Amino acid sequence: MFAKAFRVKSNTAIKGSDRRKLRADVTAAFPALGTDQVSELVPGKEELNIVKLYAHRGDAVIVYVSGGNPILFELEKNLYPTVYTLWSYPDLLPTFTTWPLVLEKLVGGADLMLPGLVVPPAGLPQVQKGDLCAIALVGNRAPVAIGVAAMSTSEMLTSGLKGRGFSVLHTYQDHLCPEGRQLDIKKSSYKKLSKFLQQMQQEQIIQVKELSKGVESIVAVDWKHPRITSFVTLEPVQEGSREQPYHPPDIKPLYCVPASMTLLFQESGHKKGSVLEGGEVRTIIINYAKKNDLVDADNKNLVKLDPILCDCILEKSEQHTDMKLPWDSLLTRCLEKLQPAYQVTFPGQEPIVKKGKICPIDITLAQRASNKKVTVVRNLEAYGLDPWTVAAILQQRCQASTTVTPAPGAKDSLQVQIQGNQVHHLGRLLLEEYHLPRKHIQGLEKAPKPGKKK
Repeated sequence: MFAKAFRVKSNTAIKGSDRRKLRADVTAAFPALGTDQVSELVPGKEELNIVKLYAHRGDAVIVYVSGGNPILFELEKNLYPTVYTLWSYPDLLPTFTTWPLVLEKLVGGADLMLPGLVVPPAGLPQVQKGDLCAIALVGNRAPVAIGVAAMSTSEMLTSGLKGRGFSVLHTYQDHLCPEGRQLDIKKSSYKKLSKFLQQMQQEQIIQVKELSKGVESIVAVDWKHPRITSFVTLEPVQEGSREQPYHPPDIKPLYCVPASMTLLFQESGHKKGSVLEGGEVRTIIINYAKKNDLVDADNKNLVKLDPILCDCILEKSEQHTDMKLPWDSLLTRCLEKLQPAYQVTFPGQEPIVKKGKICPIDITLAQRASNKKVTVVRNLEAYGLDPWTVAAILQQRCQASTTVTPAPGAKDSLQVQIQGNQVHHLGRLLLEEYHLPRKHIQGLEKAPKPGKKK
């Protein structure tokens, strides 16, 4: 809504009666806020303005500005908090998480699509279609956007996390955010910037030098000074600070009925696109063979192929022969002709079914500048792992630099790069601590052999 510049119609100080009404509206809209919090958000005596504006699409919006910062906005008689307000009350709305790379798209006016969601170990928040939600980035609980759920949580999971998830109304860094407060030295007790810098230098917070005549520059900042560290910030998640311990998802292979095999499965009530487990496929094939008297009378281990089975599982060069197949060969061929799919179930969540085969966590080694070796790991997100968290843990354990970058050729996917051959450390983390099955990890054999230099 505020992705582009808007036109301000009026900016007036709020009246006492309107201030009281706003408090009542906030209490009704956000019952999670206590009386003291409402009074803090809508102060009794501090400057509070009503800004009426038109968004770039023509929507009439009312913005409430307290102390120079936008705290609330009203659209079609519905009240919404700004991201500035959510930084003070991060638990006000159910919060969904996405990747930092997605923020740029949201700021540009895009809605949040479900493939961009990150499913945490504790599962997705439970919401209904039309609920107001906050959107945060992995590694930081401070919300960066506000949107309306386009479907319920159960519908999101049923869809396989595909489609539009949230209609985004407002984001960090959009045109509403610049309306916030800026430091005005003239209105402070220092009056002049030079006096402010002089005081900060006397307190040994900064170092100021005149690098050129008449121009003073800040050349150093003591970020550990108590005056700076006293500010409350929402820090990124570090190792050991997970609210919930990681538990690997349950991954089950499934099979999808293609058009070429519908005749074989329609007797059991299934059609094109039906999703089945391996055991179900086995039962259907056995029942089909017995019902149609295809079990060989002389050898119960063999099954005669009728025209439907021939069309479904035989190659063209085989279809002109009178064939019988052992049970295991028949079942294997049927499974091979079905389309692969899989079901992922995170703890406390409804199962998510996706077509195709799940990509394993991929560990590779690469050469960078000056022939330096690096370890690259991809596809962590498919298993509910946060690339930034993994990178932070490996940085500490390997004592090596790590970076998180977009994975080449993969939409909305990231890769972690660690300096040196760190496959051994990575393997221990994934296998021994996260308890991921070895079959879902490829590249572990690239670990350095004992006695060899990394």
